[in-house]
Amino acid sequence: MAAFLSEEWFSKVTELTAAAGDLNIPSTLANLALNVTVSGAPSGSVDLCINGGKFEQGHNSAAGTKLNLPADLLRKIFLEGDAGAGMQGFMTGQIKVEGDMSKLMALQSARPSDQQKALFKQILDMTA
Repeated sequence: MAAFLSEEWFSKVTELTAAAGDLNIPSTLANLALNVTVSGAPSGSVDLCINGGKFEQGHNSAAGTKLNLPADLLRKIFLEGDAGAGMQGFMTGQIKVEGDMSKLMALQSARPSDQQKALFKQILDMTA
């Protein structure tokens, strides 16, 4: 188990992603880079990027959209697949968006492949 959003967690996510092989990522996600700043992580504020449907540590300079949200909400939305939590977080102001909103709308309509869902389950299972 690795603490959510820790250096160890990102290392294990990278390993699991590489081992998963082809994730059959939908085109709406394959071309999307979305920067995320997460508050409330065990180590404080953490920057990551959802790039081509995969988690990467740090921000991507090519991403035109940035989300700011708390760690528990990131976990619910992206690892547990709770889309309702995302909508509620946006409506209550827990999610703040900077930049191109249309990128966020593309993310909302995208459905992860079975391979991505399996990877997200593996990530969730190893997350403390």
